[in-house]
Amino acid sequence: MSFRIQGLPAESFTHLFTMSDSELAAAGAVRRVADNGSPCRVSLTDATPGEEVILVNYEHHAVSSPYRMRFAIFVRAGETTFDQVDTVPEQLRGRVLAVRAFDAEGMMVAFELTKGAIVEQAIERLLADERATYLHIHFAAPGCYAAKVVRA
Repeated sequence: MSFRIQGLPAESFTHLFTMSDSELAAAGAVRRVADNGSPCRVSLTDATPGEEVILVNYEHHAVSSPYRMRFAIFVRAGETTFDQVDTVPEQLRGRVLAVRAFDAEGMMVAFELTKGAIVEQAIERLLADERATYLHIHFAAPGCYAAKVVRA
């Protein structure tokens, strides 16, 4: 089954990089210097150590259900939104992932823990569930949102 993995829309974060530190703080965000493992949720690539990133609280599952979710995410300036069919970004490959299936009402209907190296298998199984409208991938250890998956 074909699938499409999508990063967050770049235009939602562009304005953050022109803000002062005090303006970022008022918006619930902070400027950081990337260390190993600062994953940009727009491009689905890891920032280079020493590179500037913004850490911001983001509502990635804005639904009217008990599964409404928001969490801290990293974004980088000047990135293009990842949106590809049947391609898993390298950022996901080396991590343990939680893949969660949601129905049209934003209710979780299934989930799996998997290694990123074999995430296609979990995606295929979860999208085969007729109740699943879309999937969310989260980094398992910190629990933060990584990407969205839909049928292609």
